[in-house]
Amino acid sequence: MTQDQLIQKCLKQDRKAQKVLYERFGPTMKMVCLRYLFEKDLAEEVMNQGFLKVFNRLDSYGNNGSFEGWIRRIMVNQCLDQNRKKGSQNGSITAVEDWEISHPSSIEAHHDLKFILWVIESLPMGLKTIFNLIEIEGFSHKEVSEELGITESASRSQLSRAKKILKEKLQSVRVK
Repeated sequence: MTQDQLIQKCLKQDRKAQKVLYERFGPTMKMVCLRYLFEKDLAEEVMNQGFLKVFNRLDSYGNNGSFEGWIRRIMVNQCLDQNRKKGSQNGSITAVEDWEISHPSSIEAHHDLKFILWVIESLPMGLKTIFNLIEIEGFSHKEVSEELGITESASRSQLSRAKKILKEKLQSVRVK
């Protein structure tokens, strides 16, 4: 089934098509949510809320741009809303324990996704959010400033700070 056919069936509330869409995009969107929330259960809950919005707002997609990008933006906004509700400026270290991430001691660590997620997770919430929005999701500083209610220069400054911290942490991993 093509993506356009899938969308059309979902617009008609076809439950099988909705399941296919969820299964097709779910794993990617779960990773998106994990990058912002770092708690498996919370990420799954927010992802499911995001998919409800996808299905309820599917008629607004209009075939403009990437469909996956459209879904991704909904998921990112759900995560940002969740972080606003939480009001926390601290990352959740419990995700590190859940994923059984250990401090790697070899050069392979530089390419280990779990380690990289752990390093990003260790950033303060504001820096982590801006890093994810700009470097991973591809938002502009203007979009970030509008979304988070900060100035563009604050967005640039915080991204620079996040990159500096990440670079220092990644460089601190030494080969034994």
